[in-house]
Amino acid sequence: MRVSHCLTAIAALAVIGSAVPAQAKERLTGEAKLAKMLEGRVAGKPVDCLSLTQIRSSEIIDRTAIVYTTSDGTIYVNRPSGANFLDDDDILVSEPRGGQTCRIDIVRLIDRGTRMAGASVGLNDFVPYPRPPKVKN
Repeated sequence: MRVSHCLTAIAALAVIGSAVPAQAKERLTGEAKLAKMLEGRVAGKPVDCLSLTQIRSSEIIDRTAIVYTTSDGTIYVNRPSGANFLDDDDILVSEPRGGQTCRIDIVRLIDRGTRMAGASVGLNDFVPYPRPPKVKN
């Protein structure tokens, strides 16, 4: 009797397990994720530095870029040298000086799971993508 209960449970799990991949979202490439974030925005003139007081958040885009969002909603994209080392599950560690993060800075990556030091990448220009203008009706 116990064997039949176990077989029933295994069969039920197999059915549920086979349905999960069909429901799972397809993982976007780094470039596709970045394109989706920037949809409707137009690139502005690159800048060398960002003031730390303006930065609201930062996000690593897998093997592509580091995206900084400022308090006014502008997205700044930095494509560092060594971008192929960027992993969206890493922790970004920067040591800015003078209240700014700049194109000459080097940021370190820490593996979120093991807390082990990973690669270091050098920042390049910050390309601004301001919020698109509101359409008047």
